[in-house]
Amino acid sequence: MSDEFLLQIFAPRPQPLRIALVTETYPPEVNGVAMTLGRQVSDLLARGHQVQLIRPRQSAADRATRSEQLEEVLKIGVPIPRYAGLKLGLPAKTALVRQWQLRRPDLVHIATEGPLGWSALAAAQKLRLPVSTDFHTNFHSYSKHYGAGWLRRPILAYLRKFHNKACVTLVPTESMRRELQEHGYRNLEVVSRGVDTELFHPGRRDAELRSFWGARASTRVVMYVGRIAPEKNLSLVFTAFAAMRAANPDSRLVLVGDGPERAALQQQYPEAVFCGVRSGEELARHYASGDVFLFPSLTETFGNVTTEAMASGLAVVAYNYAAAEALIRHGENGMLAACNDFSAFIGAATELAVNPELIKQIRLNSRETAMSISWESVHDRFERILHSIIDKEDACGEAELAVDGRI
Repeated sequence: MSDEFLLQIFAPRPQPLRIALVTETYPPEVNGVAMTLGRQVSDLLARGHQVQLIRPRQSAADRATRSEQLEEVLKIGVPIPRYAGLKLGLPAKTALVRQWQLRRPDLVHIATEGPLGWSALAAAQKLRLPVSTDFHTNFHSYSKHYGAGWLRRPILAYLRKFHNKACVTLVPTESMRRELQEHGYRNLEVVSRGVDTELFHPGRRDAELRSFWGARASTRVVMYVGRIAPEKNLSLVFTAFAAMRAANPDSRLVLVGDGPERAALQQQYPEAVFCGVRSGEELARHYASGDVFLFPSLTETFGNVTTEAMASGLAVVAYNYAAAEALIRHGENGMLAACNDFSAFIGAATELAVNPELIKQIRLNSRETAMSISWESVHDRFERILHSIIDKEDACGEAELAVDGRI
């Protein structure tokens, strides 16, 4: 038994912290950021930390949770255009300053960059509280998909200014760290994402559900899970599936999720199965009942669906980007295509359509890879980083005064 291993076993647990966590999305909202934050908060509580969770009220029936460790503070929110069910928090600097003067947190962790996040950043700076931020969403990449490509540079400047005021910004992959660093972001640390391998499991495969989709045991079920929206590049899902079906007519396309493009696509592709939003065990059952997972998005910071599909034992086809770049070895535990190489993506999908032995091997290996992605190790690193910025609180305060002047 190594000395390093013994040190890990007998190392004292870090001191519990009081963390103010600010976010504009949280479960039961269905998206990757909400899921990640829900898991993060649960783990912080399990480790003995106290969390003040500050978020917009999701509905009139929404009620704040109060316990010895968790205090929810609900703020006014307004709907986000074209993102049904999500709210944007309104500015609340004065209220946050008052709350944190009465009960000062050890640090403020800001997960989203909306008006509520900016208010929290301003309030924390006023009180000289250390701040960490998350970079969860490529808003600058989304702009071109919503007819506002001209906003890309202003959005990049906005986000850079926001994150560079923090002691540290957490990103999910090394490639994202490099990309943001090239755009002038400072103090970046990689904290990956885990996956729940007990929930997402090949054993949840359901023959009855497959039959409902019109699939026999031998049918190749091709899955997409995620938001049905312009930024997800879904036209490539349908193009790739058409090529797969031409090579193997016994194929079925199933889409799980909702969004602004669903109605039009459902009308355009009546032969595809649109399941709507699914969550929890029902979502896991849908994943496990597929065979191949197509994920052509190029706007992800990570892509939780990639790891969920791998944990469920699917053969993933994705661009060499975000989670896929970090985890997939082409032809071994998934299939990769160079970014924006449509032909390579379609070719990888078609290869799976005609090679059942390759699918079988990839499915086994993808599950094995997912088993190595532990939420425990992810949150160990997150916890260490939070303690490190408290230790450097004075340095953080000085850094905040030197605002990045580039626009």
